[in-house]
Amino acid sequence: MGMPFLTIVVSLFAIISKVAGDDEFTPVMSDERVVFQTEYGDITFGFWPEVAPVTSAHIFKLARMGCYTSNHFFRVDKGFVAQISDVVGGRTIAMNDEQQREASKTVPLEVVPGVKHHAGVLSMGRYDDPNSGASSFSVLLGDAPHLDMQYTAFAKVTEGMETLRRMEDLPTKREGIFVMPLKRVAILATYWYRINHPEPSLTMPDSQKCEDDLAELLLRFKSQAEELQRVRKKCLPV
Repeated sequence: MGMPFLTIVVSLFAIISKVAGDDEFTPVMSDERVVFQTEYGDITFGFWPEVAPVTSAHIFKLARMGCYTSNHFFRVDKGFVAQISDVVGGRTIAMNDEQQREASKTVPLEVVPGVKHHAGVLSMGRYDDPNSGASSFSVLLGDAPHLDMQYTAFAKVTEGMETLRRMEDLPTKREGIFVMPLKRVAILATYWYRINHPEPSLTMPDSQKCEDDLAELLLRFKSQAEELQRVRKKCLPV
C-alpha cells in the first residue's frame, strides 16, 4: 500500500536526515492516481506527498474538481518537458466560482535533497518567486538535473510515457524560450481512482462519497500514528 495522501511534517525531517550529498532518494507514491485523457492516449500519474505534501494536495484537489478538463499542453519540448497550462486561461470551458477560488491559490517551493528530475517526473511550474506555483506543471521527458532543488517534484507518471513520446513527435514552433506544438494538445477528460479501489469515484452518490472520505481520513490517521511511533523509537530515548 502506498503512503496515504496527506503526510506530516515530521516525515520530511526523517527524509532529510537520511539523504545527504548527491544520494538519490525515491519517494513513496500515494495510492491515488490521476488520469489525463488526450487524443494521443492516456497519462496516469501518482503523487509524492512524502516530499511535497502541499503541492500534491493542491494538484490532486484541482484534478478532483475537474479543473484540468479542456486544458492543454501548451509546451512540448522534445527531450525536456511537456508543460500543462495554468487552468486559469488554459481551459476552453469556463470555470465555476469554486474552481476559480481553488485555482487562484499558490503553493510554496517544496524540495528535498536527493529527489531528482528524471523522465516521467511531474515538476511544478512557477514564476521567479519560488512560492508562486499555481496549477501549471511540467512532465519531464528526459533528465533535467538543473531543475533539482529549484522546482518542486511532486509526482510521477505510472502509465502513458508512450503517449508523451507521441506528443514529442508533433510539429512545433519556438516562441522565446518555449517550444510549442502547432496543434492544440487538449486534455479531453480527467478522472482519478485509488489503486486499491480501481473504480473511478467522480460520479459517486453523496453517501458513497462520505464513506470514501471517511476511509481516506482513517487511513491518514493510521499513517500519522505509525510515522510518529517510528520517529519516537528512532529519536527519543527508551
